[in-house]
Amino acid sequence: MATAVFRWITEAVQGILQISGLTGQTFLVFCTAFLLACFLLKRSKNLPPYPAGRVPVLGHLLALGRAPHLKLTAWRRQYGDVFTVRMGMKDAVVLNGYTAVKDALVDRSELFASRPPNYLFDSTFGFGKDIASVSWGTELKQRKRFATAALKKLGMKVGMGSIEEDIRQEASFLRNRIAGYKGKPIDPAHDVTVAVANIICSMVFGRRYDYEDETFRELTEAIVTVLAELGAGQIISVFPFLRFVPGVNRASLCVSAQVAKIQKVVKEEISRHREHLDRENPRDFLDFCLLELELQEKLEGLTEEHVLYISQELFFAGTDTTANTLLWSLLYMTLNPDIQNKVHEELDAVVGESLPTLSHRSQLPYVNACLQEVMRIRPVGPLAIPHATTEAVKVRGYDIPKRTQVLLNLYSLHMDPAYWPDPDRFDPERFLDAEGKVINKPESFLPFGGGGRVCLGEQLARMELFL
Repeated sequence: MATAVFRWITEAVQGILQISGLTGQTFLVFCTAFLLACFLLKRSKNLPPYPAGRVPVLGHLLALGRAPHLKLTAWRRQYGDVFTVRMGMKDAVVLNGYTAVKDALVDRSELFASRPPNYLFDSTFGFGKDIASVSWGTELKQRKRFATAALKKLGMKVGMGSIEEDIRQEASFLRNRIAGYKGKPIDPAHDVTVAVANIICSMVFGRRYDYEDETFRELTEAIVTVLAELGAGQIISVFPFLRFVPGVNRASLCVSAQVAKIQKVVKEEISRHREHLDRENPRDFLDFCLLELELQEKLEGLTEEHVLYISQELFFAGTDTTANTLLWSLLYMTLNPDIQNKVHEELDAVVGESLPTLSHRSQLPYVNACLQEVMRIRPVGPLAIPHATTEAVKVRGYDIPKRTQVLLNLYSLHMDPAYWPDPDRFDPERFLDAEGKVINKPESFLPFGGGGRVCLGEQLARMELFL
């Protein structure tokens, strides 16, 4: 193991020297100065405490492992709701538990609403040309207000072309496709993912693709690949200079290649929409964007590049997350046949043989409770996207400097036995009151985040999951 690590370090250093043109002696001096500066820099006197397991240069990266939300939740039991982890050379404050997270996300949202630098994430989203990665300020507020209004207008449509009708149509296609397997064992992941991606296509492009379409297959595979790389805790996100080192920069090259495939499709759709744009009757999200591009009424300085990245973001935000929640739902129904039977009984009594509509939602409390419980026990974003402070702020008596990275451990909320007794047990009745009605906003439950950075597609996701 030690030999392999030494060989990797040697190859990495050789790669850096070759690319940068530095001599070995100069590089050694540079590294020594860099490390001394990092160790001598004064840490804020009143930051939350470090857990054990911190090592030089890497900080807590090794201790966090492949499932950091589990380690952070374990540390919570030892260090409390607020502590600091060292991510390479930088500190990140971790907030656990409903009270601390709600204080940051909701009660004092603007103080925690910025984003820390993260090379892989930022390069994927155009270094602030989208909504998710842009820093807190006027640009973010304008873009989010515009996108929310456009999605709301699309969602309010009725009949053919409405979001609800698109979802119901795609659900019907998915049902027929699964029926075509005629009871044979299958892995539903691919079919569920492409069904969800098709709903996003309908909303953004105004069209759906056949499941076997080659362009659509490449699009969905690229989306899944990029999200997998971003979610893997790549070391390049912590040490961005490593993107110049051959071998080590595999993730960076992979993300760039896959993003190029996605953007090729989006650019072709932008060109198609320009040719057929009906300024009086915008059909989909791209139409709304192109109209704004012409009028410049709501978004200052909007360019086609912004349209490209904002449209791309809708695919990243709405495909893998919703698909994974649906797949977890299928698994929990399989593992709990008694719960599955209750779901069937409620659907049979209310909907019958047809597909449900949104008007049925209030009549299907147990179905809704099951979906809520899936989002609780298996949150698709257990740590959410990292936040950063917009100014110096106090948390539980600690001083958090401006621009400090903040990790919001949503998993710790959803698995807190103080709010959810026996949290590892799948129990939809947690979300039903004494009268059998759904508890829509219980405490210690924030699957879509909250405050100024709440998930843009929350309502769309809830519609998809239900229908």
